[in-house]
This record gives sequence, C-alpha cells and structure tokens, in this order.
Amino acid sequence: MPSLAGHARKFSKSARVRTRADYSCAFDGAKRLHGPLLQLAVKRETAPETGAQLGIAVSRKVDGNAVGRNRIKRVWRETFRHQRQHLPGGTYVAVAKPAAAQADNPALRAALLDLLARAARLPGHPAIGTMPPDASSTPSVPDAGSPASPSD
Repeated sequence: MPSLAGHARKFSKSARVRTRADYSCAFDGAKRLHGPLLQLAVKRETAPETGAQLGIAVSRKVDGNAVGRNRIKRVWRETFRHQRQHLPGGTYVAVAKPAAAQADNPALRAALLDLLARAARLPGHPAIGTMPPDASSTPSVPDAGSPASPSD
C-alpha cells in the first residue's frame, strides 16, 4: 500500500493555474516581483483555505527547444510543490526570462525560491469595507438620546 505522505505532496490539479481565464485573473491586480531569471506575479486570495496555486509561462522566445522549456517548468513545479505548504494562499505565476534557458537546475531553483520568499513577506490584502475587522476595538459612540458625559 502506498504511503499517504507522498500523496500529500502531490502537485494536484487544484494546485495549478490551468486555463487562460485563470492566468488573466491572476495577472489582474497582482504584485510583480522580478529576478534575473523570472518574473513572479503574486495575487493573494481573500480566502486562504484554497491554498497556493502555481502557473508557469515559458515562451519559445526564452528557449526555442521544447526540451529546454520543459526542463525549466519541471524544476519550478518541483520547487513549488515542496514550498506550497509554507506559502500564503493565492496565485503565483512564474514567467521565464531569456536568461533562464542558460541557467542550470540549481540556479533555476534558487531564483524561484528567492522570489517565493519575497512574495511570502508581501503584506496581505487590506480588509474590504470601512469597518475595522474587530468590532470590540472600536470606541463606543454614545446614543443620541443619552448625555455625552455626566458632568453636563
């Protein structure tokens, strides 16, 4: 019987950005971090229970050889798979730069890890709305019918 520990680290379909619409949504309003080998677009989710998702874009301008493009994607998928549980929920899209084609696997891994570490330190989304998140921290406002202070 296979171990469940290996299954927990599987890079499932729910951990991937797969459709064109998902990529478009991920780039809209995303923070962009740049490194020498890639650009990382990060869009934090308001519901962190969905977990982190990865999308990868390696164009033919980066490497005309499909084997080279697939090597870059394979290294970045594996790196993300190991780091996914430590990342805040959201969508992460890695876009390769031309220098990635000449980089070796450890350099590709280090470049993605560096940007993921920077992305994890980004501030989250501000709360939506005008009310503070904790109602008990707001000062109480006296009713219109009651006096403002007993000394009046």
